[in-house]
Amino acid sequence: MVAISTANKDWQHGNYTGWGFNHGPFHLNKTNGPSKIVVGGSENWHYGFNYADWSLKNGPFYVQDTLVFKYNPPNNTTPPHSVYMLPNLWSFINCDLSQARMVGSPTQGGGNGVQFVLKSWQPYYFACGEHNGTHCKDGMMRFFVFPKLRGWHY
Repeated sequence: MVAISTANKDWQHGNYTGWGFNHGPFHLNKTNGPSKIVVGGSENWHYGFNYADWSLKNGPFYVQDTLVFKYNPPNNTTPPHSVYMLPNLWSFINCDLSQARMVGSPTQGGGNGVQFVLKSWQPYYFACGEHNGTHCKDGMMRFFVFPKLRGWHY
């Protein structure tokens, strides 16, 4: 009994998760449902924009939200871009695309863009795979999200 009380020590402070967080009362989230979020907002998906900063400022993201990657197809003045999902944090940190899965090819970013649904409660690591990882490394075209479960907000 003492172990349970210790494990749930924040219960009296409004934290009903028992996970050690104490960020205020646990209550229902006021969002209505899944959202469609354009990655980068009005900047879309391009070289030189800080997507890690964008994701921090535009979260939280939730399970079942859709990320939309919009970018122009390559031409004489526009370099190609793509979207890859990296398998783990190590690959993300090192821009190692060797085991990444393509989510959007260089020609798929126009129109409605490439849409990706955050289906599970897990981290998702995204990067541009063009120019052997240069867009990921030097162009800041990488970010990750760990969507929250909808319905609970703390």
